[in-house]
Amino acid sequence: MAGALRALVRFPLLFLVSLGFFLLWLAGAGILFAAAGPRVRFRRWILRSWGSVFLAVVGARVEVIGKPPEPPFVLVANHLGYLDIPLLASRAGGVFVAKREIAGWPLIGLLVRGVGTVFVDRGLRRDIPRALGKIEKVLDEGDGVILFPEGTSTPGDEVAPFRPSLLEAPARGGLAVSYAALSYRTAEGDPPAREVVCWWGGMTFLDHVWRLATLRGIEASLAFGDHTLREADRKLLAGRLHLGVSDLFEPVGTD
Repeated sequence: MAGALRALVRFPLLFLVSLGFFLLWLAGAGILFAAAGPRVRFRRWILRSWGSVFLAVVGARVEVIGKPPEPPFVLVANHLGYLDIPLLASRAGGVFVAKREIAGWPLIGLLVRGVGTVFVDRGLRRDIPRALGKIEKVLDEGDGVILFPEGTSTPGDEVAPFRPSLLEAPARGGLAVSYAALSYRTAEGDPPAREVVCWWGGMTFLDHVWRLATLRGIEASLAFGDHTLREADRKLLAGRLHLGVSDLFEPVGTD
């Protein structure tokens, strides 16, 4: 009963929070911050603020290890579910590169679509050059780019192999790439994080958000690497980044 009451409060609040920041972004970017520089700084503030409030609403406490990169940056991380987006937004800011389906998600999709997320259809090879061009534009504007090279979310047993295609931009430009590892744990007595925080397999979105909202609390861990990596070959870069994230990664709690 207590979990259902928490969800009844949190579920609509998550929507209102995302809608509120989306409308604030539209007003500020369209009227107050039309120039590129101020607009980028405003976007970073919007994402960091939204991410922090979103995490607070779901009862997430965040442990940060290391220091997030300063913009402009390219940051890669393992991917466990949609909660990764507000978590990384709250600490690093930046523009996300995400699969096209996220644009249609309730709550999160509304905001990330509005603030310039680079959506890519990984099933269409011809869509990669378009996405790479947008990534380079974000970096040229002085903002950060956040990638999930696994290509899909996982239950958090291990870090899946990294796909190198979207690392073409930093490899070709000789850019240093930062990396981070994410993990989650739920409170004693709640279902394990791999079932209610990680979003994978055939889990439906709205049902998963409802179950997430019933939790008493979430322990989120975000560990940043202490150095950057640089490679001219995107496949070598992907391999080195995978090793870096794997070294930092703590498997998601199963109890």
